[in-house]
Amino acid sequence: MGAASAIVLVLITIIFPPLGVWMIAGCGADLLINICLTLLGFFPGHLHAFYLEYIYYDRREQAKTGIPNYSRAPGVYSERVQSGGYGYGTVVQPTH
Repeated sequence: MGAASAIVLVLITIIFPPLGVWMIAGCGADLLINICLTLLGFFPGHLHAFYLEYIYYDRREQAKTGIPNYSRAPGVYSERVQSGGYGYGTVVQPTH
């Protein structure tokens, strides 16, 4: 995703947080949590959605520079968000 798509994602998330979460995490636990938080109040849904987007883009940048982060971000259940969209599905973790 380029800068334009990131801006569109942020604008969509401002309007309706679960849609932004769905766009980066897909249909799963993170989406369900965000829907519940949005129903509890608009602000908690936004916090959760922007946290997921931050983790997604941070991990994406780390993977681009060749320094992937293999530690798990707390409160994120989507493997796609955890990996920044890279290696989704069949990633073999390096052994050190």
